[in-house]
Formats: sequence, structure tokens, C-alpha cells
Amino acid sequence: MTPEIKARPRVGVPYRTRKEELTGDFTIIEKYVTAINRAGGEPVVISLGRSRAEVDHIAKTLDAILLSGSPSDLDPSLFHSERHAQTAPADPDRERTDFALLEHAFAQNKPLLAICYGIQSLNVFLGGTLLQDIPSEVGTKIEHEWDDENGAPETFHPIRIEPGSQLAQIAGADEALVNSSHHQSILEPGRDLRVVARSEDQVIEAVEWTGGGPWVVGVQWHPERIADKDPLARDLFRTLIEAARKAPVQA
Repeated sequence: MTPEIKARPRVGVPYRTRKEELTGDFTIIEKYVTAINRAGGEPVVISLGRSRAEVDHIAKTLDAILLSGSPSDLDPSLFHSERHAQTAPADPDRERTDFALLEHAFAQNKPLLAICYGIQSLNVFLGGTLLQDIPSEVGTKIEHEWDDENGAPETFHPIRIEPGSQLAQIAGADEALVNSSHHQSILEPGRDLRVVARSEDQVIEAVEWTGGGPWVVGVQWHPERIADKDPLARDLFRTLIEAARKAPVQA
């Protein structure tokens, strides 16, 4: 029997926050949708108001998952830590949806790309911990937390990529410039996550799953914002779609 060819793999992407969904703010999530479309996938935006059973039903129809960024922070109780004064309010609906999608992705060997909040969600799901506030806990001069309130161009900073990693293969180099908009990051990596990129101040910028099964990559920066002009950003989405095309068809 000829394997099914997934011309346009279905990629599930959860809304960033329940508030944005309820207010009809599609402005930022649309960047993820556009990047998936350009890479050859079919984006499926997932409501954060769905029950676990509904999320599970939708997940079965997906070929890959992309965890989007978010202005929220994960509840520190999820990684057994006290709340830092600078930790933003959690979004329980987003946490519940992400964890359901992550459970499905690993159980069904579906490729996953986790971006910004998404990499933090991935890490906590796998038992890792988070650094809750880079400016106060690291004291770095690198501008990780960028906010475009006045329409200024994004800021970029360099990262060092581990030679031989999947990310290095995608980048075609052992270093890159990335855009940044976060105040938290991975502290202790979760189960079977390999750190494959760091910024000059040693903040973790990317991880890869090493436990066998699906292609899973998490990045702390925002490739969806620059996928129309940055080769690494573009190729991250293309690699996700290609991995989805190659993934076994679920019965």
C-alpha cells in the first residue's frame, strides 16, 4: 500500500491567551498562521475554551503541533517554585491546552515546534524548571525582553548553537542572530531535553528532544515574526512541516 502523502499537514496552534481569544484579537496569532501557511502547512487555531475531551479530539486530526508564545507566565507551582515578584499572571486555560497537546504529541509521535512561552511550557511538562525573571536573576546586559510599544524595530542578539545538533543543521551554522521578547527562560532542562543554543549570558535559547520518537524543537526567540526574511526562522517552520509529512499516519 502506498503511504498517504500529506500535501498540507495540519498544524495545531493554540491561541496565545484566553483573553485575546475572547476579545477577538487575532493580530499576533496570525503571525504563526501566516508562517505555517508559507511553509506549506494548514494551520488549525485551537480555542483555549475547549474541554480536555474536545482538545483530544482535535489533536487526533493534527499532523504536527506548534506551541505559540504568550504574555502570560506559567504558574510556578507547576515546577514547584515560589512565585517571583516579576512573574506575570498565569493563564490556566492555556496551560491545560498546552499540556493536553504535548501529551498527545509524545504519545502519537507527532512533530512539535515550541516558541517562547511554548518552550517553557514544553520544559515544565517534561519536569524542568524556569528562571522566572532574567533581568533580576541574571543581571545581563543583553536585551532579552523587547516590547514594541512605539513601533521601534525589533532588537536582535547572537546565540551560539551546539555543533552537530538538529538546530545547527537547520541553521547551517553554529551561531545566529535572533529576535527576543521574553523575561523568563529554562533553568533546569526537563527529561530528555538537550540544550542546543545559548546566548552570550548563558541564557538557554533552544532545546531538542533526545528521547526518541517525534521531532521536537523548542526555541526561546520568535521566528514567526521574521519568517518572511530570516532563513533560520523560515527553515524552522519548513522543517516542522517536512517532519509532519514524514510522520507515520495514525490509524
